[in-house]
Amino acid sequence: MKIQCQKADLLNGVNIVLKAIPVKSTMPILGCIVIEAGNQYIKLIANDMELGIETLVKGTVSEPGTVALDAKIFSEIIRRLPENEVFITTDDKYMTEIVCEKANFSISGKSSEEFPYLPKIEKENAVVLSQFTLKEVIRQTVFSISDNENNKIMTGELFEIKGNELRVISLDGHRISIRRIEMKDAYEEQKVIIPGKTLNEISKILSGEVSSTVQIYFTDKHALFEFDDTVVLTRLIEGEYYHIDQMLSSDYETKVTINKKELQSCIERASLLIRETDKQPIIIDIDNNNFELKINTAIGSMNEEIDIAMEGKNIIIGLNPKFLLDALRV
Repeated sequence: MKIQCQKADLLNGVNIVLKAIPVKSTMPILGCIVIEAGNQYIKLIANDMELGIETLVKGTVSEPGTVALDAKIFSEIIRRLPENEVFITTDDKYMTEIVCEKANFSISGKSSEEFPYLPKIEKENAVVLSQFTLKEVIRQTVFSISDNENNKIMTGELFEIKGNELRVISLDGHRISIRRIEMKDAYEEQKVIIPGKTLNEISKILSGEVSSTVQIYFTDKHALFEFDDTVVLTRLIEGEYYHIDQMLSSDYETKVTINKKELQSCIERASLLIRETDKQPIIIDIDNNNFELKINTAIGSMNEEIDIAMEGKNIIIGLNPKFLLDALRV
Protein backbone atom coordinates (compact mmCIF):
# COMPACT_ATOMS: atom_id res chain seq x y z
CA MET A 1 0.00 0.00 0.00
CA LYS A 2 1.23 3.49 -0.88
CA ILE A 3 -0.77 6.63 -0.14
CA GLN A 4 -0.15 10.32 0.36
CA CYS A 5 -2.35 13.02 1.87
CA GLN A 6 -2.16 16.29 3.73
CA LYS A 7 -1.50 15.99 7.46
CA ALA A 8 -4.58 18.12 8.31
CA ASP A 9 -6.91 15.89 6.27
CA LEU A 10 -5.43 12.71 7.72
CA LEU A 11 -5.56 13.99 11.29
CA ASN A 12 -9.18 15.04 10.89
CA GLY A 13 -10.07 11.53 9.72
CA VAL A 14 -8.09 9.93 12.54
CA ASN A 15 -9.83 12.09 15.15
CA ILE A 16 -13.22 11.04 13.77
CA VAL A 17 -12.63 7.26 13.90
CA LEU A 18 -10.83 7.42 17.26
CA LYS A 19 -14.29 7.86 18.80
CA ALA A 20 -14.95 4.17 18.04
CA ILE A 21 -11.75 2.88 19.67
CA PRO A 22 -12.51 1.10 22.99
CA VAL A 23 -10.64 2.13 26.14
CA LYS A 24 -10.11 -1.55 26.98
CA SER A 25 -10.77 -4.67 24.96
CA THR A 26 -9.98 -8.39 25.05
CA MET A 27 -9.61 -8.22 21.25
CA PRO A 28 -6.35 -6.40 20.34
CA ILE A 29 -7.56 -5.78 16.77
CA LEU A 30 -10.27 -3.44 18.13
CA GLY A 31 -7.51 -1.12 19.32
CA CYS A 32 -6.49 -0.56 15.70
CA ILE A 33 -7.44 1.89 12.98
CA VAL A 34 -7.76 0.18 9.62
CA ILE A 35 -6.46 2.10 6.60
CA GLU A 36 -8.13 0.86 3.44
CA ALA A 37 -6.75 2.27 0.20
CA GLY A 38 -8.74 1.55 -2.95
CA ASN A 39 -8.11 2.69 -6.50
CA GLN A 40 -9.69 6.09 -5.88
CA TYR A 41 -10.26 6.39 -2.14
CA ILE A 42 -8.60 6.29 1.29
CA LYS A 43 -10.85 5.08 4.09
CA LEU A 44 -10.21 4.95 7.85
CA ILE A 45 -12.24 2.48 9.93
CA ALA A 46 -12.66 1.76 13.65
CA ASN A 47 -15.16 -0.43 15.49
CA ASP A 48 -15.67 -1.26 19.17
CA MET A 49 -18.53 -3.69 18.36
CA GLU A 50 -21.15 -1.25 19.66
CA LEU A 51 -20.11 1.78 17.61
CA GLY A 52 -18.41 1.66 14.23
CA ILE A 53 -17.14 4.60 12.17
CA GLU A 54 -15.85 4.89 8.61
CA THR A 55 -14.59 8.12 7.08
CA LEU A 56 -12.96 9.04 3.78
CA VAL A 57 -9.74 11.05 3.61
CA LYS A 58 -8.63 13.13 0.63
CA GLY A 59 -5.40 11.89 -0.89
CA THR A 60 -3.67 9.94 -3.63
CA VAL A 61 -3.34 6.15 -3.82
CA SER A 62 -0.27 4.83 -5.66
CA GLU A 63 -0.78 1.21 -4.57
CA PRO A 64 -4.05 -0.10 -3.10
CA GLY A 65 -3.89 -2.10 0.11
CA THR A 66 -5.07 -2.44 3.69
CA VAL A 67 -3.34 -2.35 7.07
CA ALA A 68 -4.42 -2.23 10.71
CA LEU A 69 -2.34 0.12 12.88
CA ASP A 70 -2.37 0.62 16.64
CA ALA A 71 -4.73 3.57 17.08
CA LYS A 72 -2.88 5.24 19.93
CA ILE A 73 0.56 5.09 18.31
CA PHE A 74 -0.66 6.00 14.83
CA SER A 75 -2.79 8.93 16.01
CA GLU A 76 0.00 10.39 18.16
CA ILE A 77 2.48 10.15 15.29
CA ILE A 78 0.12 11.93 12.89
CA ARG A 79 -0.74 14.57 15.50
CA ARG A 80 2.93 15.52 15.91
CA LEU A 81 3.95 15.59 12.26
CA PRO A 82 4.71 18.89 10.49
CA GLU A 83 1.86 20.56 8.59
CA ASN A 84 2.72 19.07 5.23
CA GLU A 85 2.13 16.09 2.98
CA VAL A 86 2.29 12.65 4.62
CA PHE A 87 3.46 9.52 2.77
CA ILE A 88 2.42 6.10 4.13
CA THR A 89 3.85 2.87 2.72
CA THR A 90 3.18 -0.70 3.87
CA ASP A 91 5.07 -3.82 2.79
CA ASP A 92 3.77 -7.40 2.51
CA LYS A 93 4.53 -8.02 6.22
CA TYR A 94 2.54 -4.92 7.22
CA MET A 95 5.61 -2.95 8.31
CA THR A 96 4.45 0.62 7.79
CA GLU A 97 6.60 3.66 7.00
CA ILE A 98 5.23 7.13 7.71
CA VAL A 99 7.17 10.04 6.22
CA CYS A 100 6.57 13.78 6.46
CA GLU A 101 9.32 16.25 5.55
CA LYS A 102 12.39 15.00 7.48
CA ALA A 103 10.43 12.86 9.95
CA ASN A 104 10.49 9.14 9.17
CA PHE A 105 8.65 6.55 11.30
CA SER A 106 8.55 2.79 10.87
CA ILE A 107 5.90 0.88 12.87
CA SER A 108 4.51 -2.64 12.84
CA GLY A 109 1.03 -3.13 11.45
CA LYS A 110 -1.34 -6.08 11.25
CA SER A 111 -3.51 -7.81 8.72
CA SER A 112 -7.10 -6.61 8.84
CA GLU A 113 -8.48 -10.14 8.35
CA GLU A 114 -9.62 -10.40 11.99
CA PHE A 115 -11.04 -6.88 12.05
CA PRO A 116 -14.84 -6.72 12.42
CA TYR A 117 -15.84 -4.53 9.49
CA LEU A 118 -19.12 -2.65 9.75
CA PRO A 119 -22.02 -4.86 8.65
CA LYS A 120 -23.75 -3.84 5.45
CA ILE A 121 -27.31 -2.70 6.03
CA GLU A 122 -30.02 -1.84 3.55
CA LYS A 123 -30.29 1.89 3.02
CA GLU A 124 -34.03 2.35 2.65
CA ASN A 125 -36.36 5.15 3.74
CA ALA A 126 -33.72 7.53 5.06
CA VAL A 127 -34.83 10.03 7.68
CA VAL A 128 -33.25 13.34 6.65
CA LEU A 129 -32.33 16.09 9.11
CA SER A 130 -30.03 19.08 8.88
CA GLN A 131 -26.76 18.67 10.76
CA PHE A 132 -27.68 21.76 12.77
CA THR A 133 -30.99 20.22 13.87
CA LEU A 134 -29.51 16.88 14.92
CA LYS A 135 -26.64 18.54 16.78
CA GLU A 136 -29.08 20.81 18.65
CA VAL A 137 -31.45 17.94 19.46
CA ILE A 138 -28.59 15.95 20.98
CA ARG A 139 -27.32 18.95 22.95
CA GLN A 140 -30.78 19.63 24.35
CA THR A 141 -31.48 16.08 25.52
CA VAL A 142 -28.32 14.05 26.09
CA PHE A 143 -27.53 15.69 29.45
CA SER A 144 -30.45 13.86 31.07
CA ILE A 145 -29.53 10.29 30.13
CA SER A 146 -28.33 7.96 32.88
CA ASP A 147 -24.78 6.60 33.18
CA ASN A 148 -26.02 3.57 35.15
CA GLU A 149 -25.21 0.54 32.99
CA ASN A 150 -27.49 -1.60 35.18
CA ASN A 151 -30.43 0.20 33.56
CA LYS A 152 -29.46 0.05 29.90
CA ILE A 153 -32.67 1.68 28.62
CA MET A 154 -31.90 4.91 30.48
CA THR A 155 -28.42 5.15 28.92
CA GLY A 156 -30.05 5.78 25.55
CA GLU A 157 -32.51 8.16 23.94
CA LEU A 158 -35.83 7.28 22.36
CA PHE A 159 -36.21 8.43 18.75
CA GLU A 160 -39.93 8.24 18.01
CA ILE A 161 -41.21 9.02 14.52
CA LYS A 162 -44.87 9.62 13.71
CA GLY A 163 -45.57 11.06 10.28
CA ASN A 164 -43.49 14.21 9.95
CA GLU A 165 -42.80 14.57 13.69
CA LEU A 166 -39.67 13.32 15.42
CA ARG A 167 -39.81 13.18 19.20
CA VAL A 168 -36.56 12.60 21.09
CA ILE A 169 -36.77 11.64 24.77
CA SER A 170 -34.20 11.04 27.50
CA LEU A 171 -34.55 10.43 31.23
CA ASP A 172 -32.34 9.40 34.14
CA GLY A 173 -34.85 8.73 36.91
CA HIS A 174 -34.78 12.33 38.15
CA ARG A 175 -35.69 14.36 35.06
CA ILE A 176 -37.09 14.00 31.57
CA SER A 177 -36.04 15.88 28.42
CA ILE A 178 -38.32 15.98 25.37
CA ARG A 179 -37.54 17.62 22.04
CA ARG A 180 -40.01 17.67 19.16
CA ILE A 181 -39.02 18.40 15.56
CA GLU A 182 -41.28 18.90 12.58
CA MET A 183 -39.61 17.34 9.56
CA LYS A 184 -40.11 18.24 5.90
CA ASP A 185 -41.31 14.75 4.96
CA ALA A 186 -43.53 12.14 6.58
CA TYR A 187 -42.08 8.75 7.50
CA GLU A 188 -43.22 5.34 8.61
CA GLU A 189 -43.99 5.17 12.32
CA GLN A 190 -41.12 3.72 14.36
CA LYS A 191 -39.42 3.80 17.75
CA VAL A 192 -35.75 3.07 18.43
CA ILE A 193 -33.44 3.55 21.42
CA ILE A 194 -30.04 4.94 20.42
CA PRO A 195 -27.13 4.76 22.91
CA GLY A 196 -26.28 8.10 24.49
CA LYS A 197 -22.57 7.45 23.90
CA THR A 198 -23.18 7.21 20.16
CA LEU A 199 -25.17 10.45 20.10
CA ASN A 200 -22.46 12.24 22.09
CA GLU A 201 -19.79 11.15 19.62
CA ILE A 202 -21.91 12.00 16.57
CA SER A 203 -22.52 15.47 17.98
CA LYS A 204 -18.76 16.06 18.14
CA ILE A 205 -18.34 15.12 14.47
CA LEU A 206 -21.31 17.03 13.00
CA SER A 207 -20.51 20.39 11.44
CA GLY A 208 -23.73 21.90 12.75
CA GLU A 209 -24.44 23.66 9.45
CA VAL A 210 -28.06 24.21 8.44
CA SER A 211 -27.25 23.55 4.77
CA SER A 212 -25.63 20.15 5.46
CA THR A 213 -27.79 17.08 6.00
CA VAL A 214 -27.68 13.75 7.82
CA GLN A 215 -29.33 10.62 6.45
CA ILE A 216 -30.45 8.20 9.18
CA TYR A 217 -31.36 4.58 8.41
CA PHE A 218 -32.92 2.19 10.91
CA THR A 219 -33.02 -1.61 11.03
CA ASP A 220 -34.19 -3.95 13.79
CA LYS A 221 -30.75 -3.88 15.41
CA HIS A 222 -28.85 -0.88 14.05
CA ALA A 223 -29.02 2.81 13.28
CA LEU A 224 -26.77 4.23 10.56
CA PHE A 225 -25.92 7.93 10.31
CA GLU A 226 -24.44 9.11 7.01
CA PHE A 227 -23.13 12.64 6.54
CA ASP A 228 -20.34 14.37 4.64
CA ASP A 229 -17.70 11.64 4.10
CA THR A 230 -18.51 9.74 7.30
CA VAL A 231 -20.66 6.75 8.23
CA VAL A 232 -21.52 5.97 11.87
CA LEU A 233 -23.16 2.64 12.67
CA THR A 234 -24.45 1.82 16.14
CA ARG A 235 -26.25 -1.05 17.78
CA LEU A 236 -29.67 -0.12 19.11
CA ILE A 237 -30.56 -0.73 22.75
CA GLU A 238 -33.09 -3.53 23.01
CA GLY A 239 -36.23 -3.27 25.10
CA GLU A 240 -39.28 -1.08 25.47
CA TYR A 241 -38.83 2.55 26.48
CA TYR A 242 -40.76 4.08 29.35
CA HIS A 243 -44.26 5.39 28.66
CA ILE A 244 -43.42 8.96 29.58
CA ASP A 245 -46.83 10.33 28.60
CA GLN A 246 -48.17 8.57 31.68
CA MET A 247 -45.57 10.35 33.83
CA LEU A 248 -46.44 13.83 32.61
CA SER A 249 -49.48 15.89 33.48
CA SER A 250 -50.80 19.15 32.09
CA ASP A 251 -52.43 19.86 35.45
CA TYR A 252 -50.42 22.05 37.80
CA GLU A 253 -50.96 23.83 41.09
CA THR A 254 -48.41 26.59 40.52
CA LYS A 255 -47.14 28.26 37.33
CA VAL A 256 -44.38 30.87 37.33
CA THR A 257 -43.16 33.07 34.49
CA ILE A 258 -39.61 34.26 35.16
CA ASN A 259 -36.67 35.75 33.28
CA LYS A 260 -34.44 32.82 32.29
CA LYS A 261 -31.12 34.68 32.51
CA GLU A 262 -31.96 36.14 35.92
CA LEU A 263 -32.89 32.72 37.29
CA GLN A 264 -29.78 31.08 35.83
CA SER A 265 -27.48 33.76 37.27
CA CYS A 266 -29.18 33.50 40.65
CA ILE A 267 -28.71 29.71 40.80
CA GLU A 268 -25.08 30.04 39.69
CA ARG A 269 -24.47 32.47 42.56
CA ALA A 270 -26.14 30.11 45.02
CA SER A 271 -24.04 27.21 43.74
CA LEU A 272 -20.88 28.99 44.90
CA LEU A 273 -21.77 27.85 48.41
CA ILE A 274 -22.16 24.17 47.48
CA ARG A 275 -19.24 21.74 47.44
CA GLU A 276 -19.11 19.17 44.63
CA THR A 277 -19.64 16.36 47.15
CA ASP A 278 -22.69 18.04 48.70
CA LYS A 279 -26.23 17.05 47.77
CA GLN A 280 -27.62 20.33 48.99
CA PRO A 281 -30.86 21.54 47.39
CA ILE A 282 -31.71 25.15 46.80
CA ILE A 283 -34.98 26.23 48.37
CA ILE A 284 -37.47 28.15 46.23
CA ASP A 285 -40.20 29.97 48.15
CA ILE A 286 -43.04 31.30 45.97
CA ASP A 287 -45.51 33.41 47.91
CA ASN A 288 -48.01 35.87 46.39
CA ASN A 289 -45.89 36.87 43.36
CA ASN A 290 -42.72 36.88 45.44
CA PHE A 291 -39.99 34.46 44.33
CA GLU A 292 -37.18 33.90 46.83
CA LEU A 293 -34.28 31.52 46.30
CA LYS A 294 -32.37 30.42 49.42
CA ILE A 295 -29.38 28.23 50.22
CA ASN A 296 -27.78 27.38 53.57
CA THR A 297 -24.63 25.22 53.66
CA ALA A 298 -21.53 24.68 55.79
CA ILE A 299 -19.80 27.35 53.68
CA GLY A 300 -22.44 30.01 54.19
CA SER A 301 -25.93 31.15 53.27
CA MET A 302 -27.51 33.25 50.56
CA ASN A 303 -30.96 34.45 49.56
CA GLU A 304 -32.16 36.45 46.56
CA GLU A 305 -35.49 37.64 45.21
CA ILE A 306 -36.53 37.69 41.54
CA ASP A 307 -39.51 39.37 39.89
CA ILE A 308 -42.09 36.89 38.57
CA ALA A 309 -45.63 36.50 37.31
CA MET A 310 -47.47 33.74 39.13
CA GLU A 311 -50.60 31.62 38.77
CA GLY A 312 -51.92 29.18 41.36
CA LYS A 313 -50.95 28.26 44.90
CA ASN A 314 -48.02 29.39 47.01
CA ILE A 315 -45.31 26.74 47.25
CA ILE A 316 -41.97 25.97 48.91
CA ILE A 317 -39.83 23.41 47.08
CA GLY A 318 -36.24 22.14 47.21
CA LEU A 319 -34.52 21.38 43.90
CA ASN A 320 -31.14 20.12 42.71
CA PRO A 321 -29.27 23.22 41.41
CA LYS A 322 -27.26 21.22 38.86
CA PHE A 323 -30.41 19.79 37.28
CA LEU A 324 -31.94 23.26 37.08
CA LEU A 325 -28.83 24.74 35.48
CA ASP A 326 -28.59 21.88 32.95
CA ALA A 327 -32.13 22.67 31.81
CA LEU A 328 -31.66 26.45 31.76
CA ARG A 329 -28.44 26.19 29.73
CA VAL A 330 -30.24 24.31 26.96
